[in-house]
Amino acid sequence: MSQDLLVKRQFGHRARLSLSRAEVLKTDGQAHAARTMWNLLHAWWRMMPKEERTPANADAAIRQARKDIDFLSVLPAQAAQAVLKAYFQAWKNCWDGRADAPNFKGRLRTGMSVDIPQGRDLNILRVHRRWGMASIPKVGRVRFRWTKDLPVGKHADSENRITGARLIKDALGWHIAFRVQALEVKPDPHQGPEVGIDVGVTVPLALSDGERCEHGEWLTVKEKAKLLHLEQRAAQRKRHRKPGEHTSRRLRRTYDQIAGLRAKAKRRALDWQHQTTTAIARTYGTVVVEALTITNMVKSARGTIEEPGKNVAQKSGLNRSISGEAWGRTVTMLTYKTSRLGGTLHKVPAPNTSRRCSACGFITPGSRESQAVFVCKNPACGWSGNADWNAARNVLHLYRMGHALIPAAGRAVVRRAKRVKPAAAR
Repeated sequence: MSQDLLVKRQFGHRARLSLSRAEVLKTDGQAHAARTMWNLLHAWWRMMPKEERTPANADAAIRQARKDIDFLSVLPAQAAQAVLKAYFQAWKNCWDGRADAPNFKGRLRTGMSVDIPQGRDLNILRVHRRWGMASIPKVGRVRFRWTKDLPVGKHADSENRITGARLIKDALGWHIAFRVQALEVKPDPHQGPEVGIDVGVTVPLALSDGERCEHGEWLTVKEKAKLLHLEQRAAQRKRHRKPGEHTSRRLRRTYDQIAGLRAKAKRRALDWQHQTTTAIARTYGTVVVEALTITNMVKSARGTIEEPGKNVAQKSGLNRSISGEAWGRTVTMLTYKTSRLGGTLHKVPAPNTSRRCSACGFITPGSRESQAVFVCKNPACGWSGNADWNAARNVLHLYRMGHALIPAAGRAVVRRAKRVKPAAAR
């Protein structure tokens, strides 16, 4: 097959590990050692002069620390080098304006993870229809859930292989995230229709063709009642703790139970997002979404002492609802899924998409009287319909009129027209 018809794709696959108690203790020890290595690197960075902050000097400091501090030896050498690489990359992201400056990692507020840079060290083998085996450095052979075919054994070559992995721990236990490289056939252009999508809280995804993607509560009534009971118990036990006293085992167990229920809700939300975005990417060839700055939308309204904010409690509830819908993660899923199926995803400016009438194109005060219904107050129009559907139609119309965001030099540039022409009724 011609190389022009093939495309290289890199993706990740996460699987649940089945570890014994001893293996969990070993993996926990490696994760704590990796976090300590990061903190030592950060302390070294702040102590050294600028001209001596080089990867070579940092590597020498890491090697010396592994000799001087015994418990750091539980971390494999390649994993320690991965920590060094990640630390310098964090500073590069900061200098490029993509992230904040790196800081110390606390024991309780930092996620536990260990990197395995070399895929050949894993020695992956499928032993059962549902289980596979992998080698974890300084831990041994462990089992993981086999839910996706991986390029291993006779199916692996220089173009199709596992390049590495990362061990990640959450409230549900340890998982392994494989980094996979595959050579696939370049998809043909998707011939599906165009669709605009409006994201919201009441209706998570509203499509311009009238379809709506909704979901229920992530936890059942009993699970929500249990979560509330655990949160009340944790607050009561925390209230009786003296200042400076360590967290008791009972309180830690309560925190673990709360984290387990929240992780279950997140896993169900991820499953819904994957199924919904896959269906959209298979159905539509061009997907148009709003370019939302979510970090600004979820800022606190508390204000300052001199100028306190208004409706702080209501704004906090709205912020939690916005964060719970994870709009950014939905757009990320749509981006790579449409690309893999031959489709495209575009972003358009977000202002006034919910206030403009999709039939006449005018913004008339009082048209958005309620959250669910849009009634155009323009005497020459009078169009009425669902408010989310109206916004989705506006999103698609902006793309058709050429108001799409064009990525240039690492940032999004808006190609604006002088006037938004009225959208014909569709």
